[in-house]
Amino acid sequence: MNKSNTAIINVTQNNTNTKNAGNITTTKNNNTSRASKMEDINKWEISIPTIDLCAPISEGTSTEVMDQYVGHFENTNYWEGNVALAAHNRGYRVNHFANIKNLKKGDLIQYYYKGNLKQYKVEIVTVIKDTDWTYLENTQDNRITLITCVEDEPEYRRCIQGIEI
Repeated sequence: MNKSNTAIINVTQNNTNTKNAGNITTTKNNNTSRASKMEDINKWEISIPTIDLCAPISEGTSTEVMDQYVGHFENTNYWEGNVALAAHNRGYRVNHFANIKNLKKGDLIQYYYKGNLKQYKVEIVTVIKDTDWTYLENTQDNRITLITCVEDEPEYRRCIQGIEI
């Protein structure tokens, strides 16, 4: 057998596969795919294709949280029932919900949590008083609630609700 037809596969302790065929050597690091799988398991984000939104989610709705993330209302569910989220829409360093005012009934919302995906269809697009917390209550069905301020109306909030499809 000549050298150009020989293939050597070498697995090292850092989980790197090296193939040597003649003068060509290729290396694939399996740690990358493992890291990617771990990232998927830990992924917590929202995606709304209609408005080109893909944003990470973090616990809480404080200014510190929403300056970087979409915030999760602490007293709402993570997976079953009503998942409620909030974000800025203007005037801050990060304004993830800048375009949710453009959502319409039937638009798709994708929610990723711990490696799982739920998809929702927008059913409710409304404006509520900033004291109306009824849209954050738990529900028997699976839904997602998005809350943000209404421009130049500090006592009102824009509320979008999607039902799982």
